[in-house]
Amino acid sequence: MQDWLWMTAAELGQGIGTGEIDPEALTETYLTAIAGHEHGASTYARLTEARARAEAAAAAARARAGQRLSLLDGVPVSWKDLFDTAGVATEAGTALLEGRVPARDAEVLRNAGAAGLVCLGKTHMSEFAFSGLGLNPKTATPPCVNGEGAVPGGSSSGAATSLAYGLAAGAIGSDTGGSVRIPAAWNDLVGLKTTHGRVSTEGVVPLAPAFDTVGPLARTVEDAALLLAALEGRRPADLRGASLKGRRFAVLKTVAMEGVREAPRAAFLSAVERLRAAGALVEPIEVPEVTEAMALSGILYTPEAYGTWGEVIEAAPEKMFAPILERFRSGAEARASELIVAWNILRRCQAAYFKAVAGYDAVLTPTAANLPPDHERLLSDPDYYVTENLLTLRNTRIGNLMGGCGLSLPTGVPSCGLQMLAPPWAEERLLRLGVAAERALG
Repeated sequence: MQDWLWMTAAELGQGIGTGEIDPEALTETYLTAIAGHEHGASTYARLTEARARAEAAAAAARARAGQRLSLLDGVPVSWKDLFDTAGVATEAGTALLEGRVPARDAEVLRNAGAAGLVCLGKTHMSEFAFSGLGLNPKTATPPCVNGEGAVPGGSSSGAATSLAYGLAAGAIGSDTGGSVRIPAAWNDLVGLKTTHGRVSTEGVVPLAPAFDTVGPLARTVEDAALLLAALEGRRPADLRGASLKGRRFAVLKTVAMEGVREAPRAAFLSAVERLRAAGALVEPIEVPEVTEAMALSGILYTPEAYGTWGEVIEAAPEKMFAPILERFRSGAEARASELIVAWNILRRCQAAYFKAVAGYDAVLTPTAANLPPDHERLLSDPDYYVTENLLTLRNTRIGNLMGGCGLSLPTGVPSCGLQMLAPPWAEERLLRLGVAAERALG
């Protein structure tokens, strides 16, 4: 049964379908593993044992009756602690929301339940989801699977470690500036950033609603496709026959390749060569408007975040981690006219970007330009914290600002991911490219 902890979600679902795996025994295996794991408490903010057991029992009954709801019916997954869970605290990684107990599940959780997925519990995260590092001294900081002295990436930090340490078969996170793709990359997982507006955020604690998205972290691209389908209540993308032969990719040099550190750069260049060897055409491209758009990040993100949470924050600012508090407050004095001008500029930059990349199947970058920083130094060195947080989110934020979808894939080098960016609403195409690239990357 311990082998179950390391199987893909698809493999577990197939085993349930053939009768080789019992959903109740599978859920108990995960709950036991979490309770006994040295990082269980720093990964999960709280477990939903009674719910998980009830959902597993229902899945087992459906399996016996030949009435399974989906391939993932009976497969246990974790949920970032910003998805509302009826009757169970949802606190978004902050003491400011301590004791917040919603009356209703988030829509995506209801959809997942309708597909038969089992909810194991709620995972730790960066405070209010406002950091790409995964550092949270106010609640818990999960470890990175590639080094316990390093942070795991965020803000979906516990989501990633729940998968990386065999404490869930899949994980659901959110991505406003990279919060699915960064922890996926640093923990050698697949992370899917969906198009803004595609997956429901009803019942999801917001950060910056104009950029907030929901997406899965997974062991494989196939699992990511299956989890996306469960979140939406749709059929999964058809990944059969996917190939890189004749596919065209652009390596975005503007911003994304600037100052990339040695290990991520080498891993990225090696990955690109493997895509070429699999039949893809890869060429560099410059898009100056990306630089212009990136300069707008502060005015686009922080005023909305502060506007959403400022009243709650100022009622008890001492409860917050100081760098996160400072980041929120940087948006307090923004003028509405500045925000309108910034959005007008961003829309022009988006149009120029998609015109420049229209002839390519996807755009490639390193997921992160750095490796996971040191936990203790981030706490003791404020300048290091700011520098690393901004660099961490830089490449992934390109995808959020441009408004498309994105996928991070492991390169085979620890904590080094390959990011693929595609236009809005092109997740099915991106997942097909991703599964072919996954094979090429080994």
